[in-house]
Amino acid sequence: MTHVITQACCNDAACVPVCPADCIHPAESEPGFASAEMLWIDPEECIDCGACADVCPVDAIYPENRLPDDLQPFVEINSMLAHLRRGSLTRGGAQNAPTGRRAGPSGRVEVTSGPLRVAIVGTGPSAVFAAEELLATAGPGVRVSIFDRLPVAGGLIRFGVSPDHVHTKRALRRFPQVAQDPRVSLFLNVEIGGHIQVAELLEHHHAVIVAVGAAGDRKLGVAGEDLPGSHAAREFVAWYNGHPDHADAVWDLSGERVVVIGNGNVALDVARVLTAHPDELAATDIAEHALRALRESNVREVVVVGRRGPESAAFTFPELVGLSRLTSTAVRASGVEPADAVATPRDPAGFPSALKTGLVADLARRRPDDRRTIELRFLRSPDAILGSGSVTGVRLGLNRTTADGIEPTGETEVLSCGLVLRSIGYEVVPMPGLPFDEHRRTIPHAAGRVTDPGTGEPLAGLYATGWVKRGPSGVIGTNRPDARETVAGLLDDFRSGHLARPAKEEGELAALVSERRPRAVDLKGWLEMERIACGGGRP
Repeated sequence: MTHVITQACCNDAACVPVCPADCIHPAESEPGFASAEMLWIDPEECIDCGACADVCPVDAIYPENRLPDDLQPFVEINSMLAHLRRGSLTRGGAQNAPTGRRAGPSGRVEVTSGPLRVAIVGTGPSAVFAAEELLATAGPGVRVSIFDRLPVAGGLIRFGVSPDHVHTKRALRRFPQVAQDPRVSLFLNVEIGGHIQVAELLEHHHAVIVAVGAAGDRKLGVAGEDLPGSHAAREFVAWYNGHPDHADAVWDLSGERVVVIGNGNVALDVARVLTAHPDELAATDIAEHALRALRESNVREVVVVGRRGPESAAFTFPELVGLSRLTSTAVRASGVEPADAVATPRDPAGFPSALKTGLVADLARRRPDDRRTIELRFLRSPDAILGSGSVTGVRLGLNRTTADGIEPTGETEVLSCGLVLRSIGYEVVPMPGLPFDEHRRTIPHAAGRVTDPGTGEPLAGLYATGWVKRGPSGVIGTNRPDARETVAGLLDDFRSGHLARPAKEEGELAALVSERRPRAVDLKGWLEMERIACGGGRP
């Protein structure tokens, strides 16, 4: 028997170093880790010890004989990826590939002249990974202050993951372990750049790590985009997840069709929530106000529009596998030919696009029925959002695939709808007190050290990790090596004396926060809110 990695995989890679058989791939030290859409277990190498399942933060790993029916396809997926990797090694494509073992920390910092004090701005995955790395490598002589402008922690795990992805949301369990470490102080409901400035944080800390993610949205740049009824999918996701900034939003769900522009995982999440039976959603942690509105919804069809073909779709193949196996919602595809066969790749790197194409080809063969429907419509580009006082439809330009990519055919089609959600990517927004690269839409940096945009020189004490560092890309686990690089640079700078000693004493930070933000939430207050939210249970 073997263990199987399934749809919920977040690429955290905590499973890799505990595996005694080195059978989980790709590891951080192997080619393709940064771009992998999920990890997999080689069934021929697995010794069924279960160590990987014990440490998986999202419960994505199962013994094969206990795999739920809806996750059965992942037995074949793990096996196929392992087979492709073995074939690649045999052909010499990666003969010198390192093993799955992750190198340990380069060295523990010995703090001898008072504690190393670091502020982390944000409470999402990148912030948690940075805090974990600091606590693990700086030993007892470190103090970490964690800030978030919201009164609750979790970032996009809490407010950006679909409520029906219960396993993925279990990644939130990492934060209480960090926040309750005696070396950590928690300051929620405090806005950096508002209540307290970055420069003031540096007066109280040796260093500041910014890990706030991306709070903005990319624009389509087409006529009618600002009409009522045209919104960013991020706002809709935040609404049904109970984000405080969006809890009072009102959405027009009176029409039978919604069009989602973009075909990443967020687009699929939105489509699933809009077409799911409300009783199914009631079993999740969806916000009550959203559940009430969805019970009254008239939406029967969601069309998810992609500019390219399925092989180039932004959604991950585990998400597409999950979508294709929905039972309460009909899922079909158009804009592609239902090909009889799809070429099998010779390397794991080619597997995601081949699997996507094959699954979409299967979906293209499906016929409409009377259930609520999600349609994946490919090779379409938004030309204009139609309407006068509000949205009445979308005009799409048809594309065709060429050797160089895609090109417009000159033909158009119109889809009538009352709601358009653009899901073409998040966007990092500038933070007061920090430089910003307007072209890349990130904080300028060198290996995580924030740099002066004019000289390219590091700005002492300032660091970045996560989306503000690399842009809005990757999965949860992508933030781990990203944070490790940033923290390694910070600790190197501390060892070499490049970080200024804080001007303020350690105990003065809490007084400053209390003065500027009397409604700040500390660890005790946050734990009490989580206890109440969990019905009296532990967070």
